[in-house]
Amino acid sequence: MSKKWFTFLVVALVAMLLVACGGGGTETTAEPTADTGAVVEPTEEMVEEPTEEMAEEPTEEMAEEPTEEAAAPSGDVIELQLMGWSSSDAENARLQEMVDTYNANNPGVVVTLNQVPDYDTVLQTAMAGGEPPDVFYIDSFRLPDYVAANSLMPIGDQMDDPDDFYPSLRQAFTIDDTFWCPPKDFSTLALQYNKDLFDAAGVEYPTPDWTWDDMRTAAEALTDADAGVYGLVLPADMARWIAFLYQAGGTVATDDFSAMTLDSPEALEATDFYVNMVLDGFAAQPSDLDSGWPGEAFGKGVAAMALEGNWIVPFLQDQFPDLNWGVTELPAGPGGDATMAFTVCYGVAADAPHPEESIALANWLTGAEGMAQWTDLGLAMPTRQSLSDGWLEQFPDLEPFLAGAEYARPWQFRPGFSDVMNAFNSGLQQAFTGVYTTDQVLSDTQEAGTEVLGNQ
Repeated sequence: MSKKWFTFLVVALVAMLLVACGGGGTETTAEPTADTGAVVEPTEEMVEEPTEEMAEEPTEEMAEEPTEEAAAPSGDVIELQLMGWSSSDAENARLQEMVDTYNANNPGVVVTLNQVPDYDTVLQTAMAGGEPPDVFYIDSFRLPDYVAANSLMPIGDQMDDPDDFYPSLRQAFTIDDTFWCPPKDFSTLALQYNKDLFDAAGVEYPTPDWTWDDMRTAAEALTDADAGVYGLVLPADMARWIAFLYQAGGTVATDDFSAMTLDSPEALEATDFYVNMVLDGFAAQPSDLDSGWPGEAFGKGVAAMALEGNWIVPFLQDQFPDLNWGVTELPAGPGGDATMAFTVCYGVAADAPHPEESIALANWLTGAEGMAQWTDLGLAMPTRQSLSDGWLEQFPDLEPFLAGAEYARPWQFRPGFSDVMNAFNSGLQQAFTGVYTTDQVLSDTQEAGTEVLGNQ
């Protein structure tokens, strides 16, 4: 085991223990994971990120013996392992279908799908032990850690037509001008709204030209504290707040990550707006609404609006099929439009035993055929621009999620930035209860970030 990977593993395990113990961080209860096929929401494990893989325990279907196409190889057949996580049986089934298709059309290769819980821990342990899977998921937040550990092979530019990927998604997996791995799918934050609650309050539905003021005014009109209904559900989560930071015209750090920039008027304006929605009683945290994550509170009808990615779609379809809801783009802030791109790529280990075959698998999975098969259930959005029109014809109501790709910011920073996120989330939790001022939240986060960047 290399010293670098041993250190990385120890740090990651400690971080996950802190998450499990609480500490005011992002809630991970029952939330779909952030980069599943539906590209589930970034949680603290995945964002360490990740933040946070909350993939479900393997189902019986997942544990079944390999299908005929993936039968035990013989002769000179090359075996590959595809490792990832998933948040639903539908995702598991579809990815297995894709693996079966690939095996059937590539007789010299047998791919085995391995969907695991505690994904980050399992992958890091495999890396540290010198036995990584051949192809594996990497969240954009985690990419800098793997690049710093010299554990990845740069394969992005070896994909068919790499310029077809959305620029924001290429950027999410680019470090020091190297496009490391192709994005498998993605999500953007958008604004979900409960049509019945809006109708009952006599409030017009949100539109793409909404501003912060429009959202706050609507949230106030929609709040009925006596009935336990709030205009908006807001978590103590950097992965939600950061969209407001960019909408205010602020940034977390300089473009080259040489210095933190959270001591700016824009950062304070965004934080004040976010926190005051809660302090003024127009928004509530998921836990205050007896919910494990914002999507659950929205589905229960106790929050009229939520800020989630398209991972919320299969969740609502499954858990709250009768909910009358719509979606639009996030409101614009003083600095204009902004949202976040949460995405996962297919990575190949630097010392992969079968690099040519592993790259070919990643290329097929993110190519036109593989990606079309992956996204035609509506569980995920295609990362290739050439597929967007066809996908929208199938799922026109989900257009706001895809529209955000044009101006989305990548969820990616530098190695060790999970410490920064933890500091912010903890401080934001304190601000929601009036213990911290917003200045204190930003000051603590600025200090944590400066320490991380100083160690690069």
